[in-house]
Amino acid sequence: MTASAEKDLRGLDRTTLRRVIAAIQTFAHNPFPAGAIKLTDADRLYRVRVGQYRVIYEVEPAEGIITVHYRRHRRDAYRRF
Repeated sequence: MTASAEKDLRGLDRTTLRRVIAAIQTFAHNPFPAGAIKLTDADRLYRVRVGQYRVIYEVEPAEGIITVHYRRHRRDAYRRF
């Protein structure tokens, strides 16, 4: 998890935080859970919807590494792209 992703988690209420953490933990068993969508202009970036929030993450299948980049409210999630 990147530093910005960890910082993003600090601003969440407990209920939402639990839901986001549960979604992130599923990546360890399945990097492409139901509802995961590949971002169109990014090579290995995906997003998962968690209520009003989006978790943006990168999958490196050859290395078996999943990096969570950030969590944003849906209205702000794609501004970097």
